[in-house]
Amino acid sequence: MEAGTVSADKKKLAGTKKKDAATTAARSSFQSGQAGIEDSPSNEEHIVVNAHLDRQRAALQPSTGATVYQFSRSDIEKIPGGDNAPLNSVLLQAPGVAQDSYGQIHVRGDHNEVQFRLDGVMLPEGMSVFGQTLMTRFAHSMSMTTGALPGEYGFLQAAVIDINTKNGSADPGWEVSVYGGARDYFFPSAQYGGHAGKWDYFATADFVHDRVGVENPTSKFNALHDLSNQYHFLGHLRYTADENTRISLTAGVSNAEYQLPNNPGQQRQFANPSFLDSALSQQVYGSVNSASLNERQKEITDFGILSLQKEMGKFSLQSSAIVRYSSLGYSPAPLGDLVYNGIAQRAQRSVFSSGSQSDVAWHVDTHHTVRFGYQTYVERTVSKTDSTVYLQTGTYASGNAVYDGQTASIHDGNGRTGWVYGLYAQDEWRPVRGLTVNYGLRFDGVDEYTHSKLVSPRLNVVYEPWHGGAFHIGYSRYFTPPPFELVAGTQLSKFAGTSGAPETLKDSTVKAERDHYFDAGFAQEILPGWHASVDGYVKLAKNMIDEGQFGSPIILSAFNYRRGQVNGYEFATDYSRGPFSVYGNFAWSRAIGKDITTAQWNFDPEDLAYIKQHWIHLDHDQRWTASAGGSYTAFYKTGHPLRLSATMVYGSGLRMDGATPNGASVPQYATFNLALVQSFNDLLHVSFLKRTQLRLDVTNLFDKRYELRDGSGIGVGAPQYGLRRTILTGISQRF
Repeated sequence: MEAGTVSADKKKLAGTKKKDAATTAARSSFQSGQAGIEDSPSNEEHIVVNAHLDRQRAALQPSTGATVYQFSRSDIEKIPGGDNAPLNSVLLQAPGVAQDSYGQIHVRGDHNEVQFRLDGVMLPEGMSVFGQTLMTRFAHSMSMTTGALPGEYGFLQAAVIDINTKNGSADPGWEVSVYGGARDYFFPSAQYGGHAGKWDYFATADFVHDRVGVENPTSKFNALHDLSNQYHFLGHLRYTADENTRISLTAGVSNAEYQLPNNPGQQRQFANPSFLDSALSQQVYGSVNSASLNERQKEITDFGILSLQKEMGKFSLQSSAIVRYSSLGYSPAPLGDLVYNGIAQRAQRSVFSSGSQSDVAWHVDTHHTVRFGYQTYVERTVSKTDSTVYLQTGTYASGNAVYDGQTASIHDGNGRTGWVYGLYAQDEWRPVRGLTVNYGLRFDGVDEYTHSKLVSPRLNVVYEPWHGGAFHIGYSRYFTPPPFELVAGTQLSKFAGTSGAPETLKDSTVKAERDHYFDAGFAQEILPGWHASVDGYVKLAKNMIDEGQFGSPIILSAFNYRRGQVNGYEFATDYSRGPFSVYGNFAWSRAIGKDITTAQWNFDPEDLAYIKQHWIHLDHDQRWTASAGGSYTAFYKTGHPLRLSATMVYGSGLRMDGATPNGASVPQYATFNLALVQSFNDLLHVSFLKRTQLRLDVTNLFDKRYELRDGSGIGVGAPQYGLRRTILTGISQRF
């Protein structure tokens, strides 16, 4: 590397730091900046080169015109729990993010169409339902991008979560921590990063043991049968050949086992009306206690990403190969599931994905930057079930089925290989100062259970008429393939004449969703360090994809509404100055659908008939969503800072059945979380001991009893309540 280049990069890095010291970037914006990239405080040559390459990588995939909400390293550390907090609880602090059970989030009224990227590379979808495959501990910083997305973003487009992983340059040295407390919570972790010559490396691993693995189906303080054990690992290895070339390898593992919590006092066994009226119902009534069931689920995810980044004059390139394996296995309570549900089913699903992603930027001149690239994934999914059911031996005069207690075993299984692909080209044009126009086309296709293709135009305009202010307006045509791993090819005929037979045998193949998406907004820096933004959106959908839980296994299944509409608006503001920071946001949203046209066998025939003629709220539709937080650091410029931080989450309630399907909502709620963190930069005056940190976190400070789901609604399997007050403490030590 030439000395002149090193010097120039160091000056640029120093200039960036001086600018950041004077002003703080907005958390929420839609200007054509690069979100989530933070320069390292070191001025070593290796660090400078990697900081330069990080900025170039971010420039490959700008979010021009889309709404970007950023979580810096400092932002993550201020959230109660810090790196120990679940990833979904961090994302709940962004505008328009509603919480659901099983660790799910809903962004801007979509069910679960959230795309995760590691260092700009998209991870294929997996089978995970509970918890987090990706841990907050993996992230050095991250961003959430929503709105009318540019052409490089395809497939899952409700939100793009891009995690800039920790690495040996930005996160050097050892750090070990132990965290835990209430409900047998025990969470040890370790991380190590460093660099030698042209190499840098980072690895982190943790183990989670607790009794809050899945949401409590009752409002009681503790759930019955809710133990979970989870293991996570992330490794990152990079080789920087020169100032223009870098090769990186990222690999991760998640292995989690869950007990499914029990709901005591359940009296209604096997809810099929024909069974309730049968002699067998009276015979088995009370033979199983719902408080003593033993249902379990295991989830495994492994992934790897190999990337090459290269700068060649006016061209920038990143090309990656991706693999991901994900599996989910459910073990029933054999007698309990049979008595309560009419079917005891051992289920196993897995999906193996391999693919490639490449992104190229051509810096034509000062007015034009042309970007193009592709994504393609080949996927193999396998589904197996072994079910025990009651046999139907006849029919009563009323037409209801007769069961005499005889059982049968039914094996069902299938596997399929398919692929999804997309390519795009776009031009970022700056015709005059303050005006940016990003326009392009994207082509996507899917050949799996369904076969479909679409050409999608994308257009975003950003206008910055004065310092600190920006307007934007955008339109995107979206194409969303159905989640391959959630479309099961169940052979319904095998269950005819049994207690596992659905009320309708219709099972149309789930289709790809096609949307028209419109977005507009304004952002302004009001005073130094104080920013505010407002944004509105409308989505008009054909074959809108939704997901639901049908049956005992906690496995989501996909289906389509023939038509869908989502619209809403968001407001966000933040202020940061010295030791004090505060932020807040609120969002209003409405998501409705009409006419369920696929996977009909999962639904009640009366519900299908009503929804065919009427618009209904989607089960995850939450009208009002808000979050806020703040922190203050005492002894700010000393070696022993003390930080107090708090967050709040508000929800007006997800849907439940009322006079019509999804016709009401569960009660509104607001929860508050608190954290106290004491740091010592040189506690024992020992050379190899660096920062020591003690922390106290309180989740749901006022012990609010609140319901996420009441067990009713389209595709809702069981009631779930939010976590009651939980006090956790921890200590971490850097070396």
